[in-house]
Amino acid sequence: METPVSNYEKNCQEWQKRFRTMDQERLLEIIPGLCREGGDLTLYHFGEKFAVNAATGAIRSLESNAPVSATVRLNIYTLFGYASPLARFQGDWVPFQQLRNTGVFQTAYQKGILAPFVATFSGHTEKLRQALEAMGGQKLPCSDVGYQVEAFACIPMRVLFWEGDDEFPAQVNLLFDRSATDYIHSESIVTIATAGLYRLAHLAGLPLDRRAFPMP
Repeated sequence: METPVSNYEKNCQEWQKRFRTMDQERLLEIIPGLCREGGDLTLYHFGEKFAVNAATGAIRSLESNAPVSATVRLNIYTLFGYASPLARFQGDWVPFQQLRNTGVFQTAYQKGILAPFVATFSGHTEKLRQALEAMGGQKLPCSDVGYQVEAFACIPMRVLFWEGDDEFPAQVNLLFDRSATDYIHSESIVTIATAGLYRLAHLAGLPLDRRAFPMP
């Protein structure tokens, strides 16, 4: 009896086919951080290096033997599919809901990303700090734990976390450069944040709050 294929996996299979028709030299020109190494295109996603086979479009991690999740593969494929040649870093940092066409996802984003982020790392600021540094993050002079990390080289993300006290609960904000949705589809910002949250929890050695979006 065959194992059913999830919709995520079906999407990955379709995107892998699309990748094989893409102009790879154009992708190398317009996507910062994308490189050709032998028969692969390589790039980093939240500090982990991935290789995309130039002939088949198959994606593998160069740092782990574990299968690459469908979420991460879709993030990479949609970056290839949506990056605009006119995209440029703007230096204008905004929260998720201020990015183009993301308002419809705001409630889900709050419940599936921000709330579980706070629940996972509240009381664990040192582990969060260590995880962000292990991811290659650059320290920022704001919030209790503030770092800039690279979802992709062209899509940096700022993590600003405040620990709770007797008066205020813990809170987090994730900021993106306004150009993020010039490089990738607006809905993909949600899956990018999901991948970042799972990666941080893994690096911190903490169980992720169960309300987080699943990452197949």
